This record gives sequence, C-alpha cells and structure tokens, in this order.
Amino acid sequence: MCGIGGEFRLDGAPPDMAALERMLPVLSSRGPDGEGRWQHGNAALVHRRLRIIDLSDTGAQPMVDTELGLALVFNGCIYNYRELRDELTTAGYSFRSTSDTEVILKAYHRWGTACVERFYGMFAFALVELATHTLVLARDRLGIKPLYLAGTPGRIRFASTLPALLATGDVDTDLDPVALHHYMSFHSVVPPPRTILAGVRKLPPATVRVITADGRSTDTVYWRPEFTRAAAPAMSAQEWQERIMGALRTAVRRRMVADVPVGVLLSGGLDSSLIVALLAEQGQTGLATFSIGFEAAAGESGDEFHYSDLVAREYGTDHHQIRIGAARFVPAVHEAIAAMSEPMVSHDCVAFHLLSEEVSQRITVVQSGQGADEIFAGYDWYPPMANVARADAVEAYARVFFDRRHDALAGHLAPEWMLDHDASLEFVADHFGAPGADTALDAALRQDSLVMLVDDPVKRVDNMTMAWGLEARVPFLDHEVVELAAACPPGLKLARGGKGVLKAASRGIVPDEVIDRPKGYFPVPAIRHLSGPLLDDVREALTARPARERGLFRKDYLEELLEAPNARRTTLGSNALWQLGLLELWLQRIGV
Repeated sequence: MCGIGGEFRLDGAPPDMAALERMLPVLSSRGPDGEGRWQHGNAALVHRRLRIIDLSDTGAQPMVDTELGLALVFNGCIYNYRELRDELTTAGYSFRSTSDTEVILKAYHRWGTACVERFYGMFAFALVELATHTLVLARDRLGIKPLYLAGTPGRIRFASTLPALLATGDVDTDLDPVALHHYMSFHSVVPPPRTILAGVRKLPPATVRVITADGRSTDTVYWRPEFTRAAAPAMSAQEWQERIMGALRTAVRRRMVADVPVGVLLSGGLDSSLIVALLAEQGQTGLATFSIGFEAAAGESGDEFHYSDLVAREYGTDHHQIRIGAARFVPAVHEAIAAMSEPMVSHDCVAFHLLSEEVSQRITVVQSGQGADEIFAGYDWYPPMANVARADAVEAYARVFFDRRHDALAGHLAPEWMLDHDASLEFVADHFGAPGADTALDAALRQDSLVMLVDDPVKRVDNMTMAWGLEARVPFLDHEVVELAAACPPGLKLARGGKGVLKAASRGIVPDEVIDRPKGYFPVPAIRHLSGPLLDDVREALTARPARERGLFRKDYLEELLEAPNARRTTLGSNALWQLGLLELWLQRIGV
C-alpha cells in the first residue's frame, strides 16, 4: 500500500520533476516508510511506500525492469501474487524481490493489459513502456484504490489523491456544475470520471487506459457483473448459503497475505463480526480487533460496544475499545476533512479517521466489513424496489435514494449553478438501461455496487485509513464474492429485512445476538445533531468570503438551514446543513 504519482508528456518536453516533488509530501501519510522517483524520456513516476509485502529495499518503487523495458508504481495488494509468481517462474521469468509489485511487471510483460484479469486484489498502477513511450493506467474491479488525473494539452498528471495533484499547480479548480448536481442530488456521490473540480478526473474502476506518446487514449473495461440469474446455475436457498460462505472464507483467507500482522475493524455488526469468526475458524489466535465509540448527543447513543465486546469475548481477540470524548471530536472533524480527496458527507469519515489514528499505532493492516450492504441488499431503500416493474425502476430508485429531486434543487442552488437538465436522473437512467440486471432491484444493486459503493463507503475507508498509513482490506468486495452475490436471487437477499442469505449462512458461525440485532450504523451523533463549536464552524464556512463569492446556494435556503440546523433531513436521514457545510469546509480547506 502506498501513494503513487507521475507525469506523462505529450508535447516533447521533459516531465516537470519539481512539480512531482511537490506531490511527495502530500502523499507521505499513505506511505510513511520511504519514497522514490524515476524519470525517462517523456515519463516520470514518484512513490511513497508503506511496507506490507517484502519489507526489504528490493520491494521499493518506482520499480524498473530494464531487461523487460518497463517501469511501475503501484498502490494496493495482489493477494494471489505468490501463485502468479510460481506460474511466471515456470514460464521462464526470474525475480529479484518477493514483492507483488514485481509480479505485476512480469505479468504485464507476459499477458499485456489482460494481466489485470488474473489479479485478485485491490490496485491502482501506472506502468511505462520504455521503448514505445506508452503509459498504462489501471484500477481494480471495485475501485478500492483511487487514481486521479489532471491534464493540459501537452501533459497528463496522475496521483493517488486529489490534493497531491493540486500541489503540482496548474490545475483548473473551477467547480464542475454537473458534479455539483450529483453531489446535491445523488446522495453526495460524484460518479467517475468527474470530481467536484472541473480540472480533475478519476479513472473509473475496472478500467485499463493506454495512452501513447502522441496523446491517443484507449480505455478497456475488463469486468462487469451481469446481475442476472443466467450467471449462475439454479440452486436451493441452502446451496446459495453454502456457496456464499465458501467464497467469503476464501476472500478472508486471501486478505491475510502480508509480511506484517493483520487485524480487524470490529464494529459489532454482522459483517465485521463474520470476518472475525471466519478468521477464528481458520485458526487465527490473538487477532487484534478495534472498536470506536463517541459521546451520546440529542439522546442518540454513540457506540455499539455491547456487540463488539460480545464478539471479542466469543473469539478471544486482543480487543481494543476506543472512546472519543467531546474535546477531541471537533478537531478530528477538520482533520478528517483535510484527509478527503473529495467532499464526503458521511459522518463515518470522522469515525474511521479517529479509529485509524489509534489502530495505526499498533498495526498496519486490517480487514473491514464494507460492501456487504450494497451487494447483499442490506439497506432500507432496497425493499421498496422489490415489486417495482423493471420499466419503472429509475423513478423508483430516485424516489428512495436521491437527496433532492431536480425541481426541488432549484430552490436550493443559486440560479447560476442550476443545470437546465436533470443530470443525476439521466446518469441513473443510462446505468439502469445497460444490458443485464433482470429486475428493478438488480438494477439498483448494480448501481450501488458499481457506483455508489466506490465513491462513498470504499473511498471513505481508503482516505481515512491511508491518512494514517493503515492498509484496509475488504473481503466482501472480493470480485468472486460480488459476482456470486450479483447472481443470487433478489428474494434471498431481501429476506429477514435485508442480507437474508448472509444472515442465514452466518447462523452457527456468528452469535445469534449479532445476527438478530437491529441494523446499526457507525454512530456519530454530534454530526447528525449539529451544535456548539462544530455548528459555529459550519456557519462560519458558509458565510465566509470564499463562500459568498462562490455563491453556490440560495440565500433564503441557507438562512433557513442556519436558523434551524437540525430540522432539515435528506431522504436517507442525513443532516442537510452538514451536506452544504461540508462542501464549503472542504473547498476552503484545499484553497479553492
């Protein structure tokens, strides 16, 4: 795991190494164990290292293989790198390191861009062919690892984080009106390739982009689950449970590959508890587990320690209970905002940021339970989709998921920022209209698994953990698990209030009290119920000079929210004022 960056020139000029040097301090938290730089012809690469596999200097990056004529920077982990290494060794390749990075180099040389189809893992990488002066950019199937891009007519720059690109200078920081529409409507999700800034884009998941020296670019999407029953044989409910649990056992085992200890972020919900249970089942002892809790606010509890303690006792983990007091909370909010590559409204960000700070003092790799709700239909907006006709799916989804509909948005955004078309609904309609996805629920789950999941929960976990040099691995997003879940009949997923097939499969493995508990969320009451210093900070950000000059929001709407900070909620229950305040706090933090 690490931070990567680089520049690829299209105009014959050499790369601007001084600009890339400015990236490195911004990427340092993602890779606190070392840094490297490389330049050849029209390309340059930089890297910050977090030592997880091959702790020696032979695993350092950028990694250059002069015999093969390739150079590489890579962020992530290839869980099956040992198997691939054996296959490549049999094919005649020799290795100087024991790293998964070198496996990518040899795999690309043998199989070309199709090598990504052989990788089980999370990754973003940039590879340069020295002889052809070609750049290859790639991202894993579920977009677990990020890759941002900023270009001019003569140059492309790329990095693991958006702030690292800004540090190089010469980036268009105007706001993208379509992205703003998505942020305000599509539950604060800005789908790729857009970001909220007009001059920064992101490589979509499951994509390989090949850019030649003359600027020609070709994208290949190498993975997309069908979300149809045709993708799997007819099976009984019991057979589905067995198949899914078997795939999860494999996914959890894969994610123990490391040359350092691996722990678990244990919320006390089914998903993280099941990871602990499966690791215990596989013989893991003394497993380090971590839970976090906050002070209550407005009568709402701020922790779920009852359940995480129960699981820790059941499996004899080395458990760490982290309690966050009020004095520490507000500074942590601003630290979390500083760690965001894009504005992320979820209050989970603060929880993950604080949790990661504590965990990183003891361990550098953890497994986490993100993704189960999106692939197994665990959220409360899925049941209303169950009996919707496929032709009516787009409108039904917008009704249960969108924060604001297009017409209502006209009363919230200033007129100069309003689009003359419903960009968010059009995006969903295009996605729902793609081949596959048998039912309305299949279409919603495909949308959420391939878009919302990537640019909300997954991005949130990456940004907050990597702010402290902590690598988070997500077994529910093993692509074989996702493919199996996509093919599973919707009724089995919706059973028992959601995630029915997972709950049934977990019976006898996880304590019943955890399986049968009400669904919980990472509770951060002080954001859901704004008051005190944090409310003051939000008010100040929304009325500061940069916000007034930007003029994103209608004055009457802003005054209404500030007068009653906790009265307005979005469709899914988020604090509407926090959504606006977070955007301005983030923009002002990055200096826009």
